[in-house]
Amino acid sequence: MATNENLPPNVIKQLAKELKNLDESPPEGIKVGVNDDDFSTIYGDIEGPAGTPYENGVFRMKLLLSHDFPQSPPKGYFLTKIFHPNIANNGEICVNTLKKDWNPSLGLRHVLIVVRCLLIEPFPESALNEQAGKMLLENYEEYARHARLYTGIHAKPKPKFKSGAISESTTALNVDQTNTSVLNADQKSISPGAALPLPSLPAPSTTATRGNGPEQPAAVAPTADTGVSGSAPATAINAQKKEGGLTKVHADKKKIDARKRSLKRL
Repeated sequence: MATNENLPPNVIKQLAKELKNLDESPPEGIKVGVNDDDFSTIYGDIEGPAGTPYENGVFRMKLLLSHDFPQSPPKGYFLTKIFHPNIANNGEICVNTLKKDWNPSLGLRHVLIVVRCLLIEPFPESALNEQAGKMLLENYEEYARHARLYTGIHAKPKPKFKSGAISESTTALNVDQTNTSVLNADQKSISPGAALPLPSLPAPSTTATRGNGPEQPAAVAPTADTGVSGSAPATAINAQKKEGGLTKVHADKKKIDARKRSLKRL
C-alpha cells in the first residue's frame, strides 16, 4: 500500500497525475516505474540512443524527490554502471537541469528527457568522472571503446516494469477508504440474528453400565448437526439416559424369571 509519508498531500496529488501521464504516454526510449510504498522514489529505464556507445543497452536510474519538491530539484542516480563523463562512479548524475537551471515548473518528463539526451551529448567540461571526461576530449575512440565495454557488461535488458503498475500505484492512494467501505458492506450483509457455523463436536466415549447381569456397553448416540447451538449435546445425553434405563429393566426382568423357575422346582 502506498503511504508516501515523505511528500505533502498537494505534491502527491500532482505527482500522481504526472506519473499516470508518463505511464500512458512515455517519452521515447524511457519507461517509468515507481516505488509502491513511496512516490518520492521514481525509477526510469533508459534505452541507449542509437549511434552512441550506449546503443543496445538499458540503463536503470532513479530520481529522489525531497520533501519540498518541486521547490528543490530531485537528485538523480544511475543504478546501472556506466562509463560517462557526467555520471560519477557511485551513479550520481551531474546535469544543470538538476542543479542551477532547476525550475519548479519543470516536470519529471523534462528531467528524464534531459538525462537521456546526456547520453547523446556529454559535457566533459563539468565531469564527475574525470577519466571519462579527459578521454572524451583527447581520444574519442578510446572513450567510445570503454563506454561500449561497460554497456555490454552492465547494461543488459532489465526486467520490465509491470504494465499499468503506475496507474495501480496512484490508485492505491485510496486503498484505505476502499477497503473500509468493502468491510462495512460485508458486515451489513450479515443478518443480526444469523447463527454462526459450529465446530464439529467430538463423539462421546463408550462406557460400561453395570447391572446385576454382565457388563454391557452403553449405546453411543450419534451427533446431530441441527445448526442450533446446544441441541446436539442435549440429544446425546437424553439418548444415553434412555439406553441406561432399558438396560436396568432387562436386568430386573431376568431376576424375576429366575425366581419363578426356583419356585417351580419347589
